[in-house]
Amino acid sequence: MNRICTLTFIGALLGAAALNAQNPFSTDTKNFYTNIKGIVTKAADEMPEANYVFKASPMERTYGEIVGHIADVQLALCGIAKGEQKKGDAGSKTSKADLAAALKASFDYCDGVYDSMTDAEAATKVKMFGPNMVTKLAVLNFNIAHDNEMYGQMVVYLRIKGLVPPSSQPRQP
Repeated sequence: MNRICTLTFIGALLGAAALNAQNPFSTDTKNFYTNIKGIVTKAADEMPEANYVFKASPMERTYGEIVGHIADVQLALCGIAKGEQKKGDAGSKTSKADLAAALKASFDYCDGVYDSMTDAEAATKVKMFGPNMVTKLAVLNFNIAHDNEMYGQMVVYLRIKGLVPPSSQPRQP
């Protein structure tokens, strides 16, 4: 029985490696997405509820508005890649719990899009921001870039409040 389990496990690993070899572009994109997902989620968790209304300057978004913006834009972008019209409502939320739930929901939706993307499908052209036609891979990469840009803003807010951003925290072994 132990031998069968071992052979099954090895077969699964080889199958996953073969799938990654067949889809190197979409696999790399998913890996970058998974990384920023973890960092943004942790950054949203790190900031105390009382500081979700904090603005670094009067012209900036509050920390909570940044979290909501990430959730709403991400939902829209992953919807474009999936061929659906998605519109979030996180921009109307103010509590940390509601914003964290909206952020999680947007990541849950995007997980399915990134997980199912193949290189062949990633080359399909879709409309993004009006008449512009881009590949689905470009849409997903734009989502990652946007998440990174927003995380950069979150870092400033965390530092102002004396907190260490997730990407600067010691790595766990």
